[in-house]
Amino acid sequence: MTRALDANRIEPLSGEMRSAVVFLHGYGANGADLLSLAGPMAEHLPDTLFIAPDAPEACAGAPMGYQWFPIPWIDGSSEEEARSGLERAASDLNAFLDGLMVDEDLLPEQVALVGFSQGSMMALHVAPRREDPVAAIAAFSGMLMEPELLEDELQCRPPVLLLHGDQDEVVPPQSMPAAAEALQRAGWQEVFAHFMEGTGHGIAPDGLSVALAFLRERLGAD
Repeated sequence: MTRALDANRIEPLSGEMRSAVVFLHGYGANGADLLSLAGPMAEHLPDTLFIAPDAPEACAGAPMGYQWFPIPWIDGSSEEEARSGLERAASDLNAFLDGLMVDEDLLPEQVALVGFSQGSMMALHVAPRREDPVAAIAAFSGMLMEPELLEDELQCRPPVLLLHGDQDEVVPPQSMPAAAEALQRAGWQEVFAHFMEGTGHGIAPDGLSVALAFLRERLGAD
């Protein structure tokens, strides 16, 4: 049984919805953390709904925040618990996306996913395993989970933009080229990557600008 995800949202600036950006937050944060990006993005994506669900579990490593799945080296969980948590969260996120598209009368190609850290891991794990490709995935500071399973389990290949700080002290910067190589081996044609120079585990202005241009093109806002 899937768990319903609570979400905050910011309606389209124009008053007319033609697309949606779903923000997926990192470990120990909440949806509001990334929804703050909607402010600088809305002017350039005026017909876009911005929506940010909270992950389904209270976070053991940050009691005021949420997690998509346990992380063994942070919370002492087992690899089995992390794996089952990932799969359960994937079901929750799939149900959320399905409900969003039905409720807002949106097609998959009108929806983009923007993740940070653990949220990027979720986006890169879930979207390729859905029947129909979303418009785009912009993944900040994450990594590709279970790359060895991807080729056997993927159902689609949505355009992917990987962004990572070259000084990231939480998720190693080499996770970005490793993810890009795995996606390309699995047949991706549209994989782009951008290092945010001098940036740690965060989102720098240059990375946000690159992501915005990518989203505008894929959501037909240009």
